Amino acid sequence: MSDLLLKNISQYINLSEEDFQQFVKPFEYRKVKKKEVILKEGDHCLFEGFVLSGCFKIYYLNENGFEQTLYFAVEGWWITDIDSLINNVSSILNIEALEDSEVLMISKKDKEHLYELMPQIEKLFRIMNQKSSVALQRRILSLTGKTADKRYLEFLEKYPGLEQRITQQQVASYLGITHEFLSKIRKKLVIR
Repeated sequence: MSDLLLKNISQYINLSEEDFQQFVKPFEYRKVKKKEVILKEGDHCLFEGFVLSGCFKIYYLNENGFEQTLYFAVEGWWITDIDSLINNVSSILNIEALEDSEVLMISKKDKEHLYELMPQIEKLFRIMNQKSSVALQRRILSLTGKTADKRYLEFLEKYPGLEQRITQQQVASYLGITHEFLSKIRKKLVIR
């Protein structure tokens, strides 16, 4: 089960088998049922999670009560509300399982303890946070500067096969458009 986690972190750092076992020790394995919310707006985020199987959506409700999806997390992705976790503030995000899922979760305290025991783990999370910042910047630029058609094509590239696993409403929420407009885009792209 931890093979996927080892593969994920091996992109950034090399750990011996012994070091990897020390790294995974504080992670808690959790099964999450479809539609289960593991972080609710207003709560404090106390974890970072690594998705072993399944799919999550990370979203918030805008001031009109409409769902805005920040990102989806599938196998090999990390989930958290970094603002809530780091700054110990109430979350504005919700994290919900879209499928029966499995996740490895680590607390902030346990993660910081790993930093002290294993300096390469601090390097790992620094690199991952940098990559996350780049992805967030690209997402903002896409939302503010690209057409919905281009955002849809980027979605398909970023999340291959995900469109078959989630609803068109969820795709539209990610793209920041209505379900009806997404249908028009999909029809137009099929015609090409």
